[in-house]
Order: sequence, then C-alpha cells, then structure tokens
Amino acid sequence: MINLHSHSFLSDGAFAPSELARRFEDKGYTILGITDHIDISNIEIVIPQLVKVCAELNKTMRIKVIPGAELTYIPPESIADAVKRARKLGAKLVLVHGETIVEPVPPGTNRMALKAEIDILAHPGLISLEEAKLAAERNIFLEISCRKGHSLANGHIVGIAREVTAGLIIGSDAHSLLDLMTPEMMEKMGCGAGLSKEELDMSLENARRLAEKIL
Repeated sequence: MINLHSHSFLSDGAFAPSELARRFEDKGYTILGITDHIDISNIEIVIPQLVKVCAELNKTMRIKVIPGAELTYIPPESIADAVKRARKLGAKLVLVHGETIVEPVPPGTNRMALKAEIDILAHPGLISLEEAKLAAERNIFLEISCRKGHSLANGHIVGIAREVTAGLIIGSDAHSLLDLMTPEMMEKMGCGAGLSKEELDMSLENARRLAEKIL
C-alpha cells in the first residue's frame, strides 16, 4: 500500500520523519510521501532537510520514503513559481493544499495549482467541473482525503472526477497518531467516498504508478 500525503514535525505533524516512516512501515505500507506544509517562509529549510533524511532512511528501511512538499496558503498567482522552487530544492512529490471546505484557502488556488507542474491537488473541496477537466487534461491527480474535515467533500470530488475521467488518489494526510490508519481503512475511506471496486483499484494503481515514476 502507498500513501503519498503525510506530515512530520518539520511542519505541523507530530512525528520526526524517521518515526513517521517507521510507523507507516509497521502498518504494512511500502512507499510513503512526506509532504510537509511549506510557503516562502520555510521552503528553503524544510525541503533540503527532507531530502537529506529520506536519503538516509532509504538506505536502511524496507519502506521507501519520498521527499515532497505541500504548498499551503500560497497566493494563487505565486503557486507556479513556488512549485518550480520546490522542485529545484529537491522535492520529488509536489502537492498543493486545495480549496477544502473547512479552511479559508484563497479562492483561485485550485485553478492556479492545476496550471502548475504539480502531482496531486490535495483535498480540493467543491472543485468545479472545469477545474476537474483541467486536472484530467494535465494528468494531475485529485485527492480523496482521509483527514477529518477535508473528507466531507469526498463524495463531490468522486462524482465530478467521474464525469471527466480525472484521476484520483487516496491520501491519509496524516499529522498525528489518530491519522495513522491501516491500508484496509484507507481503502474503506475510498469506498465510503463512493468509489466502485474498479475505481478503488484504479486509485491504488494511480498511486503506484506515480510513486514508481518518482522513484
């Protein structure tokens, strides 16, 4: 099982990257993306640290750890440049914190994120049909979130992605011990969001293909 959305204490998570990786490994995961929250205040601090620690962890652990970033609350017009900066600093996996319905994310974030070179638009809330079409055209995955609050829009995301054949990925968005669900529970979250068995399998395949491309 693969999870491409998690946070360590390098941003607002509860665990050191090494503990986070070990806890996911213990639950049976084979690949983990650590995607700490960044903006211009910490981008040059967090990403290099993640790149370094992930390289060390990958020498000794069974689980493979991908250094990434979740661009969070960045002004929409600055997202494209921030993505380029994150990639240059070594982020192999780039997410943007989408317009979740439970936070005041700047309007226009979804659209501008989907025009940038990102991998996943995290918890995109009440994403529009036009935005979902853009995701499908640009091969950017929309996230089905397992995190409390963000998950409230999952049904909408599944329905609108289905209309335009946009790719979906299930992400834990783990910050703390309460978010460290088993692979089986992540799959149940996908089913609870309305995914059919075939769509669930495809979402898992999407995660595998993206991870293999990065690794």
